[in-house]
Amino acid sequence: QVAETGGGVVQPGDSLRMSCTDSRFKEAFYDVAWVRQAPGGGREGGACSGHHAQTQSYLDSVKGRFTISKDNGKEPVYLQMESLKPEDPATYFCAISVGTPCSSGPQWDDAQEYAIWGRGVQVTVSS
Repeated sequence: QVAETGGGVVQPGDSLRMSCTDSRFKEAFYDVAWVRQAPGGGREGGACSGHHAQTQSYLDSVKGRFTISKDNGKEPVYLQMESLKPEDPATYFCAISVGTPCSSGPQWDDAQEYAIWGRGVQVTVSS
């Protein structure tokens, strides 16, 4: 079962590190994404790591601030978020694909590419 931890309430400019655990990570290699959903909005891919952990992709608005890290054969998968902004608040989901959207092409940020989801964790940025 996918489980996310590490959300919280922070101020603009602060950092957070979120973790995603699932026993599958110890058994096989998967494309994994952190997908976020702001209140009233749709789900958008924030970051992904390909199954060999050699490919990472990021939403333009988080490039240079967020880092996804995955050590194959181990858990968790991390999302390090730096310099959080007022536009970053959302529920952040860890999602696993049974395909290779992150490794193979531009569809990595499509939530439909991911079949296995956690329940999400809330991130609030407030001054």
